[in-house]
Amino acid sequence: MPGAGYDAETAAAYRAAREIPREGLGAWRQAVAEEAALQPGWTVLDVGAGTGGFARAFHDWYGVHVLAVEPAPAMRALIPTGPGVEALDGRAEALPVPDGRADAAWLGSVVHHIGDLAAAARELRRALRPGAPVLIRNTFPGRGERDLRVRFFPETADSVAGYPTVEQVTAAFAAVGFRRTALRPLPQVSAPTLAHYADRLRRETDTKLSSLSDDAYARGLARLRAAAAADPEEPATSWMDLLVLR
Repeated sequence: MPGAGYDAETAAAYRAAREIPREGLGAWRQAVAEEAALQPGWTVLDVGAGTGGFARAFHDWYGVHVLAVEPAPAMRALIPTGPGVEALDGRAEALPVPDGRADAAWLGSVVHHIGDLAAAARELRRALRPGAPVLIRNTFPGRGERDLRVRFFPETADSVAGYPTVEQVTAAFAAVGFRRTALRPLPQVSAPTLAHYADRLRRETDTKLSSLSDDAYARGLARLRAAAAADPEEPATSWMDLLVLR
């Protein structure tokens, strides 16, 4: 799971640089409502919750109770807990919840960090009530060309190539009784302009960017700055997939 080695400073930088502003997630809010029909009072597992941006959004949007499961203490400490959001120490392969406890599960940008995808699928089958959806937000190999990082730092496409494919994820979940019901590319606005996005970039909080050489990172940042100068009003819009399994 991501962030296991994060200290408090890096976790805070992750939250500042990587969390998508709520106003940039309108398409995701609508798509989750359509695919999961979450009801007030339901329980949602946020697996690999990070600093809790989506955990709090799900509670505010749908009135659900969110169990935010995060293995990294420094990340977990930043989850905005309170009425409707509870932070738990755990990971996808060993969820700290009873059988059939949850009405849905959310895995946001975490599938490629899971060491044993088959074990995670078994755990989610155990933790979810029958028929409950698994909502996976991720970049998948062969489908990431509209990712902002791939656009400006094309070398990052090599790291995405090693992620689990849609077919591999679907097969791992099918082995325990899930079937794929949707695969939807969706936009998200990371910042109001490309210049603002460039200012927010923190190389150390992003495994794709931190794996680049200094020269590759500098070239990508120059491309981003040039695009921002050419179109000062262009929003920083990226695309990811929503994979739904039941």
